[in-house]
Amino acid sequence: MTPAETNKRWAELQKYISEEFDTDVPDIKVMLFLIGVQELGKGPKKFSKRQKEELMHIATCKLLSKMGFYELEALDQDGWPHWKLVGKVPNYTLLEQEMLMKSLIIDYFDELEIN
Repeated sequence: MTPAETNKRWAELQKYISEEFDTDVPDIKVMLFLIGVQELGKGPKKFSKRQKEELMHIATCKLLSKMGFYELEALDQDGWPHWKLVGKVPNYTLLEQEMLMKSLIIDYFDELEIN
């Protein structure tokens, strides 16, 4: 996907999520949080600040696992997934990181057939 296509698809996904959840237009952090909640599989509930950060980490690892950088190691006793770094993540510029994450998030929602 070109950067222009990625940005177009990103805007469409943001609009969909915003309308679906009747909320402001979500940024990357909000999208990572939603993916983390989905991957945890415990449904919507109140999360502490630390848990929210862990959910975004879960989402990041899940997304980067598609590129071979992480693999699921295990679920802990509470059902939280733990990931293992298996490949060196390249030093992307901030713009490259943003475009990569947008693209991976779009792919994630496409796989769920949402959007």
